[in-house]
Amino acid sequence: MTNPTLYVLDAAGVYRLADTPIIIAEAKRRLASRFRRGAALSSPAAAKEAIQLKLLGREHEVFGCLYLDNRHRVIEFAELFRGTIDGASVYPREVVKAALGCNSAAVIFFHNHPSGEASPSEADKTLTHRLRTALALVDIRVLDHFVIGGDTVYSFAEAGLL
Repeated sequence: MTNPTLYVLDAAGVYRLADTPIIIAEAKRRLASRFRRGAALSSPAAAKEAIQLKLLGREHEVFGCLYLDNRHRVIEFAELFRGTIDGASVYPREVVKAALGCNSAAVIFFHNHPSGEASPSEADKTLTHRLRTALALVDIRVLDHFVIGGDTVYSFAEAGLL
């Protein structure tokens, strides 16, 4: 099987062979369109893949939320907390405040493990429970929590932890 050749139209109106940075930039642009306001999430797998690509290559831990309306359409994709190579401090009060601020009906949590290990720690499980409890008080559903570790994504919902 041969690799397809990809050409792009440059600013001068000339087609030229696309290099890696151009291909990556286009992939990121298309990925961002999945998270534009009003975009419907077609499946949990699509959300998982898009979040994984957004966090790919991060050398520090990032925790965030994908805020959704009643029909699971995207309201906002937000990276809320940035940590170090092995952890990030997450404050439930700030998560609830942000969810209420964008009038969210549901959320998907996500964070990465720069180590490449996608298995959630006990602290991850405890945090998810605390956040779910806090958001339930204001009628916001937690649909999932994805832990991204390299090429692997762990889903709390698929593991029966939500």
